Amino acid sequence: MKKLTLLLSAILLNISCSNAQKAEFSKEALSNKLVNVDGSETNLANIIKKHEGKTVVIEVWASWCSDCVKNMPNIKELQKSYPKVDFVFLSCDKTQEAWVKGIEKHELNGDHYLIPDGMKGAFGKSINLDWIPRYIIIDKKGKIALYKAIETDKEQVNTLLKSLN
Repeated sequence: MKKLTLLLSAILLNISCSNAQKAEFSKEALSNKLVNVDGSETNLANIIKKHEGKTVVIEVWASWCSDCVKNMPNIKELQKSYPKVDFVFLSCDKTQEAWVKGIEKHELNGDHYLIPDGMKGAFGKSINLDWIPRYIIIDKKGKIALYKAIETDKEQVNTLLKSLN
C-alpha cells in the first residue's frame, strides 16, 4: 500500500510540474527564428519589445488545426472585448502559403509570425508546445502573466485580461 501511495504521489507531482506556469521565457524561446508575413526574420524577444507597455495575447495556432478554427469566434470576441490588448498569432503551418491563406480566410487581426520548423521544432520545444491553440499572456511590464492556456481555459483567460486592463 505504501508503494502504491508513493507511486501515485510521484505521478501527481510529475503531472503538476509538467503543467506548471513559467514566469519567464527561456533564452532559446526568445532567440529562435520566427518569420514575418513579408518573409523577414525576427524572434520572440523582438516581438515582446515591439509590444512593450501593452498587454499581449499570443495565440499559437495553425490553419489545419480543427480546434484552432473552432476557437476563432472566441479569439475575435476577446479582441472585441479588449481593444487595448495586442494580439500576436504564431502559426505552426507547414507552408507560408497555407499560413497566409489561413490568416485571410479567418480574417485574423493582429501581428502574424510563422514558426518555420512547426509545432515540434526548436521553438515549439522551447515553449513546451504540446497542444494548439495555445495562449500565452504577457503583462504591460513584459512579464508572463499566463504561460499555458488552451481553448477550454477561456474563462481563465478572460478573467486575467480583465485584471490586467
